[in-house]
Amino acid sequence: MNKIILLFVFLCFCGVSSLFAQTISKDELVFLTSEWKGERFPDGRPKVPDNLLERAKAIGIADAWTVLKNEGYLNQYEGNWKMVWDDVPVVGRAVTAMFMPSRPDVEKNIKERGISKQGRKGNTNSWPIDVLTKGDVYVADGFGKIGGGTLIGATLANSIFSKSGNGVVFNGAARDLAEIQTIKGFNAFVRDFHPSFLEEMVLMGLNTPIRIGNAMVLPGDLVMAQREGVLFIPAHLAEQVIGTCEFVTRKDKFGFEMVRSGRYTAGQIDSQWNDELKNEFLKWLAQHPELGSMNRAEVDKVMSKRTW
Repeated sequence: MNKIILLFVFLCFCGVSSLFAQTISKDELVFLTSEWKGERFPDGRPKVPDNLLERAKAIGIADAWTVLKNEGYLNQYEGNWKMVWDDVPVVGRAVTAMFMPSRPDVEKNIKERGISKQGRKGNTNSWPIDVLTKGDVYVADGFGKIGGGTLIGATLANSIFSKSGNGVVFNGAARDLAEIQTIKGFNAFVRDFHPSFLEEMVLMGLNTPIRIGNAMVLPGDLVMAQREGVLFIPAHLAEQVIGTCEFVTRKDKFGFEMVRSGRYTAGQIDSQWNDELKNEFLKWLAQHPELGSMNRAEVDKVMSKRTW
């Protein structure tokens, strides 16, 4: 009896939905993302702070990719997407979903368990939407299926945007392009758009590691989706990547001004900086408060790994 009471208290504390919100345990998710030392969601997913999400909207994928490459993360980018809008980026924390070709026995069991024991409703492609929070990006591996691989249409797109305020990244397809275009601020990065309905696909993993093309994606990764492609930044590197990219933007503005004025050559700007140049940069930055502030130690740290 005592064990039953303790189990009941545990369920109430954690929330039944959070226990079934993923197909790997919280301990496993924490293990896989052990480099992350910050706040987490109840299911263990890293929670990159909102202020970093906002800052990430102002940086470019090329600079961010270079920082990841310098740290040895070579499999975080994927290109060749179709979008609803070319000029609406999608930035946020990854909620991952893995779909597979359906087989009747497995799909039957998953749906029965989801409906009778987990309180799920609808087809399995709507289940990831139920766990979305503000700032999340629904990232799904639909194994590249186009016809019959439309993971969302206009109704689910509206639901996603209302819950997350964000868009989606699908290694699969979407439908209802004309209707989705009416959702201001929403974007979908997909392999293609297709008029068919979803069929012969089943959700086999929710908030589990997935593969998107050549990239590995973990729940909680910082997603940066722009016209040129999608970058998945491990949560523990988000602040470093963003800070370095912000420095590169400042460095470029400073460099352009110095080269145009003839005070320094392009070769000096694009090489490792000596003390004189670092001090000149800090003086210049103090005159441009709109670009943020840095101290000498921060400049030295960023420049120490410079290969850009």
